[in-house]
Amino acid sequence: MAELPDLSVFAGILNKRFKGRILRKIEIKHSGKLNLSTKELEENLLNHRLLTVARSGKTLQFDFGKDKILGLHLMLRGELKSISEQEPIPKYTIFAFHFSGGQGFAVTDTLKQAAPTLNPPENNVPDALDITRNEFFDLLKRRKKTIKEVLMDQKALRGIGNSYGDEILWHAKISPFSVSRKIPETAALRLYKSITKVLNQAIEDIKKENGDELTGELRDFLKIHGAHLKLSPTGEKIKSEKIGGRLAYFTDEQQLFI
Repeated sequence: MAELPDLSVFAGILNKRFKGRILRKIEIKHSGKLNLSTKELEENLLNHRLLTVARSGKTLQFDFGKDKILGLHLMLRGELKSISEQEPIPKYTIFAFHFSGGQGFAVTDTLKQAAPTLNPPENNVPDALDITRNEFFDLLKRRKKTIKEVLMDQKALRGIGNSYGDEILWHAKISPFSVSRKIPETAALRLYKSITKVLNQAIEDIKKENGDELTGELRDFLKIHGAHLKLSPTGEKIKSEKIGGRLAYFTDEQQLFI
């Protein structure tokens, strides 16, 4: 699943390629997740200029002006593919946008779960890169679940998924099994800083690797999350165990607060 760093990079690439261009053609291959008809989507977006693409939590927001915003959640297997008008759209396409100049992009998904939504409702849950320190401290104090579950809860904090949840907790040296409200303020501050540090570093790493290509999410830079990793950068054995139904990776150097 694409997480905050991947989506931030995708938004930058989409802006570089399509910002200011006019949407000339829409192809909808699977409309099950769309919140209106194909005809209504065309009436709202066709021949409008793309003003900007922004990331919000785990979604991409395509702003066509005049209160016309298409929100896109790639879900578990959704991907972005570059396309041109001379070529057939890729297999498993959910929808494709063709812009002035002959270029465009397609959203593909083997599971058909990628969800485009016109004018999605405003989400007041703080983004992981926008939450203030006091908001973060208050969030931790109000939660009885493990800190790993809290970081991944999109109704509490938007943008962090399973992979970067592990990376952030390892960077902060806090066990994913720690009870959120039991984490002392000094450790909570460390965790707050780790969120910004880890996510921003991942964005920079992915930018360098991707260049201008809309490739899938990259996990080559992860330090402890992944079955192929055996030792952390500090030489500690990486362990794994399920938390909240998802496999978490951690080491014994991470402090447990219960």
